[in-house]
Amino acid sequence: MRHKTIENSSPFYVSFEIKPFIMIDSSELIDNDFLRQFEIKIDNHLAKIEYSLQDRKIFLTKLVIPEGIKDENFASEFLSAVFEQIDERNLSIVPTSPDIAKFVRRNRKYKRMLPVGLRI
Repeated sequence: MRHKTIENSSPFYVSFEIKPFIMIDSSELIDNDFLRQFEIKIDNHLAKIEYSLQDRKIFLTKLVIPEGIKDENFASEFLSAVFEQIDERNLSIVPTSPDIAKFVRRNRKYKRMLPVGLRI
């Protein structure tokens, strides 16, 4: 993380952290159907969500965010981009990964994508 110091007319200095923020462009998101995973490469690090597709349901089985990606909001941005792609295909989501299930619980707008009868 970078630190920045601001000087002003007073004898005190103000120091604060500048946290990197990663915006995900949907064009950067790849659905690798051969490996059955959504993936995005950020600074030579590959983040991915593994899945299994059955009928009109997509089972999201594993979320992998490399330690090299330091942005705290990256997982949410990544999951949102993946869910938007899945929604465009009119598929239901079945989150079997605890991290992905927690994301759905915190974001009510994606609960409509759950299959009928499935509650998280």
